[in-house]
Amino acid sequence: MYRNKYQLIIPFLFPAIALYMTFVVYPYSRSMYIAFTSWKGVSNNIKFNGLANFERMINDENFWNALGNNLKYLAFIPLATIALSLFLAFVLTQRVRFSNFYRIIFFFPQVMSVIAIGVLWSYVYHPTIGILTPVLRFLRLEPFFQLLGFDGIPVWMGDPKTALLSVGAVVVWQGAGFFMVLFMAAMQDIPDDYYEAAAIDGARRWQMFWKITLPLLWETLRAAAIFSVLGAFNMFALTMVMTNGQRGPNRATDVLATYLYEQAFESSRFGYATAIAVSLFLMVLTISVISMQLTQRQSHEY
Repeated sequence: MYRNKYQLIIPFLFPAIALYMTFVVYPYSRSMYIAFTSWKGVSNNIKFNGLANFERMINDENFWNALGNNLKYLAFIPLATIALSLFLAFVLTQRVRFSNFYRIIFFFPQVMSVIAIGVLWSYVYHPTIGILTPVLRFLRLEPFFQLLGFDGIPVWMGDPKTALLSVGAVVVWQGAGFFMVLFMAAMQDIPDDYYEAAAIDGARRWQMFWKITLPLLWETLRAAAIFSVLGAFNMFALTMVMTNGQRGPNRATDVLATYLYEQAFESSRFGYATAIAVSLFLMVLTISVISMQLTQRQSHEY
């Protein structure tokens, strides 16, 4: 009986398995092999060079600069995105007037094209025709930026001190709406009985948030954190659009994705670029697994 059942299932599974092997398993396996070769990407002359690409990577200052920028994004983007989206979700679940309109406005960047967002914010940050600099001057914030070490209002995308933060802020702005919707859905599933009991005991609103809302949102927060961590390593499109492919002043916004693109398609070093891609994949996989394990242990405490 079971033998006949498997004989019926296998023919239906074969097309999906064939597609998966062709477009997922084979490309990944091929990439792992190319990472150990010297290949320019246009010829059949592929020479195996062992660990030479990885040795070069260790001594490559531009690689470490790009990795450092990714780690800076990792320290900033997940925390800022989750904090902003959690704040928006909390406010919009308090029966605010026109809350449906605000939900659409905050979620709208999520459905916009990344290219359109990059072009839009490039004009916003522009020092002469952008809207941000005149607004900050109107608010008389030049002394504040002088205290931070600038001569005045920064040239956002032209200053190595602010270029990376400027791109990261756009990522937070775009992603906050998506996580806001997740948090709002999770908040609305929390029974009102918990809040009513806490109110009877004299708990304040912020105490309810810390003692009731956050613990019951832990699984959603866990998923949002992992997605944000992955997003911190996927900075290719916005970086290329907002810096015109130059990776910012003095490579201030260069990340691993843009650097491997440069090595592959501008310098024709596909072997070295694939080695960077494999290293990036392993780093993302490791950080994701560690994040899941750490947050899993925390979730058992509640």
